Amino acid sequence: MLRRIMGSVWDALWVDINLATMAPDAEAYGAIEDGALAVAGETIAWVGRRADLPGAPADLARIVRSGGGRWVTPGLIDCHTHLVFGGDRSREFELRLEGASYEAIARAGGGIAATVAATRAATEDDLVEAAARRLKSLLAEGVTTVEIKSGYGLALEAELRMLRAARRLGQRLPVEIRTSFLGAHAVPPEFAGDRAAYVELLCTAMIPAVAASGLADAVDAFCETIAFSTDETRRIFAAAAAAGLPVKLHAEQLSDSGGAALAAEFGALSVDHLEWLSAEGVAALARSGTVAVLLPGANYFLRETRRPPVEALRAAGVPIAIASNCNPGSSPCLSLLLMLSMACTLFRLTPEEALAGVTRNAARALGLADRGVLAPGLRADFAFWDIPQPAALAYWFGGNPCAGIVRGGIPVGSNCAR
Repeated sequence: MLRRIMGSVWDALWVDINLATMAPDAEAYGAIEDGALAVAGETIAWVGRRADLPGAPADLARIVRSGGGRWVTPGLIDCHTHLVFGGDRSREFELRLEGASYEAIARAGGGIAATVAATRAATEDDLVEAAARRLKSLLAEGVTTVEIKSGYGLALEAELRMLRAARRLGQRLPVEIRTSFLGAHAVPPEFAGDRAAYVELLCTAMIPAVAASGLADAVDAFCETIAFSTDETRRIFAAAAAAGLPVKLHAEQLSDSGGAALAAEFGALSVDHLEWLSAEGVAALARSGTVAVLLPGANYFLRETRRPPVEALRAAGVPIAIASNCNPGSSPCLSLLLMLSMACTLFRLTPEEALAGVTRNAARALGLADRGVLAPGLRADFAFWDIPQPAALAYWFGGNPCAGIVRGGIPVGSNCAR
């Protein structure tokens, strides 16, 4: 069904759909069966039961479409990725399975140093082309917003090149890109004997320059025994605050460093990983409203046995997001839907919590209040699914039931409406 009329209230109206609105405080996915959804421009104009429409569909919208009985969710949001990088580390995966340690691989020039060398050697066009192939896999699964971190340049121009490449992806493909400056990912090889000098460079030169460029939406850091200490992270966050950029943090992945509490002090948007998060860290996140971003792909790939304290986070009311953490070293993952399944099976989230983790809570982890829920006034980003119920998105793994997306009110993909 496709009707075009003049003088209508809305630009487009979808009927014959079931809605998982993901509205907070609503029951069971905020589900509305036999629903309808209208858009005006780039914004959702009306959501509800079809029976409650304020008139005949043909009198309300310029275009009336049938969703064919599909389920509709907010567009998925991948709030933690490292999609832009050079090189390939699949051989390291093979070596680890053959018994080589991470330290031995690193001493031989592998590990993050290998990715830094390859990324520095890559042109901006090289980075865009490689990342676009990865990004297309995510978009095919209903993803409409993606965060991309730098952190494999570890020198100002290389980091800016990564951030420019990330921004270009949003111009090339139907997706909104949010960027994070992760210069504090590791100490670069040229500063191996003087990490204090690198922290000084980050705080006094790199962060101000990145802020001035307008290429980053946030500053991230890796606070861990193998990365930066809490004291060093505090300096980095203070520099970010002075530059007017919000902060995020990789923390509590390998040890309880106290990074989560530090991040909460600075009102961080999110703290990510969290396998070793303490009770004090949970309380700090709850007080600050910081989102806990869980990354089951890394937990799986590294064969970790310790899990984030989901029960404690749930009890404290800390919002939980899920992300792919796509990166070449610890989570070479190109499927956000697979992360829903892993979040349930490995971390014991419910399917509804997992879906909230890639919609409304992922939006919150990026500081985006205009998406992640199907509600009037929010951005018209949503996905159509050939599934019998919303739990099927976490139940199936290895398939892709996405029938198409609407991004900013514009259909993308021929099957999102008939």
